[in-house]
Amino acid sequence: MLIKLAWKNIWRNKKRSLIIILSALFGIWGGVFTNGIFIGMWETTIEAAINREYSHIQIHHPNFRDEKLIHQYISNIKDVENVLLANQNIQNFSLRTIIEGMISSPTSVSGVKIVAIEPDREKNITSIHQKLIDGIYFGNKENEILVGKKLAEKLKLKVNSKVVLSFQGLDNNLVASAFRVVGIFKTESKIFDETQVFVRQVDLKNILGQSVPIHEIAIRVKSSELIDTTTNLLKAKFPNLKIESWKELAPELSLTSGFLYLELNIFMGIILFALLFGISNTMMMSVFERIREFGVLIAIGMKRVRLFLLIIIESMILLFSGGLLGTFFGFLTIQLLAKNGIDLSIFEEGMAAYGMAAILYPQLPFHMYLSLFAMMLVTALIAAISPAIKAVRLKPAEAIRTYI
Repeated sequence: MLIKLAWKNIWRNKKRSLIIILSALFGIWGGVFTNGIFIGMWETTIEAAINREYSHIQIHHPNFRDEKLIHQYISNIKDVENVLLANQNIQNFSLRTIIEGMISSPTSVSGVKIVAIEPDREKNITSIHQKLIDGIYFGNKENEILVGKKLAEKLKLKVNSKVVLSFQGLDNNLVASAFRVVGIFKTESKIFDETQVFVRQVDLKNILGQSVPIHEIAIRVKSSELIDTTTNLLKAKFPNLKIESWKELAPELSLTSGFLYLELNIFMGIILFALLFGISNTMMMSVFERIREFGVLIAIGMKRVRLFLLIIIESMILLFSGGLLGTFFGFLTIQLLAKNGIDLSIFEEGMAAYGMAAILYPQLPFHMYLSLFAMMLVTALIAAISPAIKAVRLKPAEAIRTYI
């Protein structure tokens, strides 16, 4: 009964009600879509970093990440491999040898991180093989190397160019060897492309004259929901090793992600706060226009609590009529654009400096829609309180004699 009466009441002044409903619709539509853009941008950045470098979990010697010395390798590699192969949560893993060294060409020299890999296994962990813009992902010749586009530009390299890698060996003596560029890759990160090179472990073994040390094990689990559980299991199994999830490897990404959700909720709160004044003003004007009506209703026995609820329901209908439509259109817009993404190639150079992809895929988690619904509910209640109190405090005799 009250809902039906409230619906009729808000359409007494169609123009005023439509303005509020349309304001809610476009405001929330814009807010939902903007949130989807920002979250999609950041989630794409995180996914790119995981695919490019971090994987889901990494295992190191306890001091390797701090000091990066060649002799700080994983000594019980076979035991670790056996445990990883037996773990049902783990999809794939790759063994890496990581050495800080120098790369030199006929024109220049630069410091790099040399990552020695088993190419076939690494394909299951990183997306480097999909990022090649020239050349191939390793062939069958000795001493082949992949370099990033930024590094290739810096050293004036192209496919088939020769470079020399120099680094400290396990015996602390300087080791140098010539490599031929077989592929040039380009990822979402300029820094990565300028500082990382990839070689094969079998080539490094020939150079060192002994088995290569394994400094890093990169792991992919079957689902992102299994990352924390698997990390904790491995930490308990190997307390003498440093085992970290991507959140620990790149805390700035994880921390920023948490703050982003908070900031976007605040952003939606600001939009609803602006709508609050419009709804409150509309409801107050509606109460003033119906003072005599309310007086009569109270005089013939309508309980004041029901009158209070009537104003609350009218406020909720005003906001939710536009708000739910705005949420639906925002969701629809996000879903449509998420299929093909938004091409931001025009800003690619600037975005690459921050490790961001040029193709943006908007997305908005379900919990953000729940938060928005809760905020709309609170906004409608707050907007209705003052007009509702004004209505229930009316004295029937005075209200009936009032002429508007």
